[in-house]
Amino acid sequence: MLVDDHAIVRAGLRGLLATMSRTELVEAATGEDALALVRAARPDLVILDLNLPGIGGLELVRRLLAEDRTARLLVLSMHAEPLYAARAIEAGARGYLSKNAAPEELLRAVRKVAEGGRYIENDIAQELAVQTVSATSPLGQLADRDLEILRSLAEGRSMTEIAGALGLSYKTVANTCSQIKAKLGVARTADLIRVAIEIGVAPG
Repeated sequence: MLVDDHAIVRAGLRGLLATMSRTELVEAATGEDALALVRAARPDLVILDLNLPGIGGLELVRRLLAEDRTARLLVLSMHAEPLYAARAIEAGARGYLSKNAAPEELLRAVRKVAEGGRYIENDIAQELAVQTVSATSPLGQLADRDLEILRSLAEGRSMTEIAGALGLSYKTVANTCSQIKAKLGVARTADLIRVAIEIGVAPG
């Protein structure tokens, strides 16, 4: 099963996965649709993005595992930062790849996770091996939704754009921004963006 809100990404993955034997695919563009399809189709493996409208990818991982503790979930994300891989694995995903990974590595990851194993992209795994994120660090204080909003701000999106992309109200996004500032000890949005780059939430 593929879960990504970009049709062109799903099409590319569909073509790649079609090279594997005995592959039948179902697709969803949102977390809500994915939950409904999983209940109906009971897929052997779910490949999902983190950046989804409505239910975010990390929350979807948790909900899928709440439905089926044995679910085999592989995250395929635009984020190559170790932070996102760590959060995905902590949530219960069995594998993590960035969308920069080679097609051959994706196929290896699919086979490994489908067989019940675990797979983390090599470059990300190496960085994870030398990095730890403690509960007292700035990252440890941020909730999943905080990270989504902080990353979007660092990418130059306005709060109105972020609200639309995440299916939230403007007020919710504004309140969350205020809470993030308090958690990170900054007063201005410009400082939030600087901190996001420094702690690896967004690329510099």
